[in-house]
Amino acid sequence: MKSPLFIFVYLLLILSPVHAKYRDNHSCAECHEKIVDEFQHSAHSWGYFKDPLHRKIADKISTQKYDCAPCHMPMADNIEAIVTGKARPDPNNTTHTDAVSCYFCHTIAYVKKAHRFNVNVMAHQADNYKPTLYGRLEYPDHNDQHSSVTNPIYAKKVCTGCHSHKLNENNVTIFHAMKEGQTSESCIRCHMPELPGGSEKMDRRSRGHHASHAFLGIHDAAFRKKGLDINVTAQGTQLQVLLHNKMDHPLIIQSARAKFLHISLSRDKKVLWQNYQKDPREDKQGYFGYHFKKDGKPIVIPYHSTEGFVHNLGAQERRTLQYTIPALKKGDRIVVTYYVQLAKTDCAKAVDLTGSPLTHPEVITKIEWKAR
Repeated sequence: MKSPLFIFVYLLLILSPVHAKYRDNHSCAECHEKIVDEFQHSAHSWGYFKDPLHRKIADKISTQKYDCAPCHMPMADNIEAIVTGKARPDPNNTTHTDAVSCYFCHTIAYVKKAHRFNVNVMAHQADNYKPTLYGRLEYPDHNDQHSSVTNPIYAKKVCTGCHSHKLNENNVTIFHAMKEGQTSESCIRCHMPELPGGSEKMDRRSRGHHASHAFLGIHDAAFRKKGLDINVTAQGTQLQVLLHNKMDHPLIIQSARAKFLHISLSRDKKVLWQNYQKDPREDKQGYFGYHFKKDGKPIVIPYHSTEGFVHNLGAQERRTLQYTIPALKKGDRIVVTYYVQLAKTDCAKAVDLTGSPLTHPEVITKIEWKAR
């Protein structure tokens, strides 16, 4: 019986544009200079060669096979060999280094829903003809490089191919970003906001704006502040911290990351109480992240895990955290700081990234409260 991974790659291969000439990211800049510049600053452009955390995790799983290729190197011209271990990622191959390329995203014809992970079904492209690229624009322009077609999946499903969910070989969830029935519309509205200026150097239709292709996310300090609201109320020895996840996806979606609260109560510049002393994991309600086990023993890389759970806030969820603190006096100061760790401590240790800037907690937002 063929494995789900084999079936996935087989579908990808038989439905991909194997006869059409690949248009690399650089060639797109000829007409879409602004779009490509935005893209080059996005995580979609990183892939195996530019994202050290992703590469380390992939190599920790296997130094032979690169199973992540269907989503992280989807236009590889030898993707079957890459996934099965007959070839390795090649820094001199543009179809590898382009990562989640312009051509890939704009040739998705359909997204097939599946149990373990969804499948991007690529459009057939006629041999010896210029390719057809899909998008959301009404009455798109054509040029000598490609034809353009409006496709409704670019509002409804285009993000769900890679960003919906992933279960490992033991049906343990190791990635979850979208709930059942959710479309790409909210993803696009938040992560691809409208910006001034047309999408082409020569704006022949005078559109006046375009969807950002920077794919703003957790790595953007200004953008990530928008995701969570924090409110504090306190009286006597009771502290309540109200969290509101304003995003249309869970607070934590990737297993390598952690988000956590640091809360301190001070009086006359002296700290009287904190929600943890050394490790944010001491505060189980204020630390958000994935946890995995294999055959009953804790593991960090979830690829072969047999069980797992995540402490999280769901999409649009509100939750109140309760703490017992020293009795308050007038003038006491409570500071709540919300951090993200792009590579949580145990994950960084497992892949030899200890000390990397990715492990340093970065402030998302901070609020202060004073007793009156």
